[in-house]
Amino acid sequence: MNAPVNLNPSDLQALRVATGLALDKKRYWWLLSPGLPVIGIGILAGYYFGPKSSKTVFALGGPLFLHVIIPVIDAIVGADSNNPSDEEVSALVSDPYYDRIVKLFIPLQMAANVFAGYVVSRPSTSLLDQILLGVSMGAINGVAVNTAHELAHRPHKKDHYLAHATLMPLFYNHFRIEHPYGHHKRTATPEDPASSRMGETFYEFWPRTVFGGFKSAIEIETRRLKRKGLSFFSPQNELFQGWAMSASFHAVMLKLFGKKIVPYLVTQAFYGVSLFEIVNYIEHYGLMRDKKSDGGYTRIQPEHSWNNNNITTNLFLYQLQRHSDHHAYPTRPFQALRHFDEVPELPSGYATMLLPALVPWLWFKIMDQRVFEHYQGNLDKANIQPKRRAKIFKKFGLIDRLLN
Repeated sequence: MNAPVNLNPSDLQALRVATGLALDKKRYWWLLSPGLPVIGIGILAGYYFGPKSSKTVFALGGPLFLHVIIPVIDAIVGADSNNPSDEEVSALVSDPYYDRIVKLFIPLQMAANVFAGYVVSRPSTSLLDQILLGVSMGAINGVAVNTAHELAHRPHKKDHYLAHATLMPLFYNHFRIEHPYGHHKRTATPEDPASSRMGETFYEFWPRTVFGGFKSAIEIETRRLKRKGLSFFSPQNELFQGWAMSASFHAVMLKLFGKKIVPYLVTQAFYGVSLFEIVNYIEHYGLMRDKKSDGGYTRIQPEHSWNNNNITTNLFLYQLQRHSDHHAYPTRPFQALRHFDEVPELPSGYATMLLPALVPWLWFKIMDQRVFEHYQGNLDKANIQPKRRAKIFKKFGLIDRLLN
């Protein structure tokens, strides 16, 4: 019989790290995500300390990084070949390293926001530069919704409060309620405000999802409190708790840096929310679940989400692009999400698709054909914008089917 092997703590740690590296070759590359606010701080420092001639470039550093640098790197690096097995998924889920990465984002995000408030409040910062810096910080706070997304699906209340903290700059706290309990229930149906329809422009989708998601969150929280015998105006209302956190954040920013930063605060919130909603627009465009005989919808399947496996964007977005696996297992943490070959596939990563989504004719040219091919020409199965149904059917030569 072999004698047991006794390892000291340092050897155990070394073994754990080695095992983690074997399971996940991207183990340390995930630090790029909490590194994003650090990049934001670098952009702000470049603006503040750099020469006058470079200020505009630094002020626009956020969108340049998001819309130019990441897509270029994405195209060069390519797709991720790593797909964890069932056994590896269990090991990855139990590794606390990844939880620390997610939560590291929050203090770094807050530091970037405070530094931004200071830079924007300086007398030398023009109104135009305030707005440009608001766009840059909005890009960072918009991507930060992915941190809130990761935490919002967890069962512990403390993680929910951390999700609200991440959402404070955008004042978008209803996401913590609506996303796990609304969107995940109604995904890829006409009733879901967060699922875009074929033929629907982003500019039509934006008010539908922003105001529809807000309304949905209120309804969801009202029902939850009613089951507990409580009023909507109860102190246990999580929406009120989140809104109070956001109001406190903005009040502190105004107290520290004055009213001059109001244009900056408004710009970063609008841009950040819009950036997040562009991603929502991309994720389920035109896809729809079948209806059952009782009028309900079939179970959410991998075919109801657009996916992409490009490594670089996934590193910044906690593998959000492996979206089908996320909807199949909403509580599964990012490091264990898997790719499936048979799912609907985007032509490139989310970062590359952001700008085309803002140009309706280009977006429709790229994506409508993919929806058509996914449903093998049967657009009766697609989620189509009602007022453009006839135009889309005519575009694909299906006008006879529409008349029938």
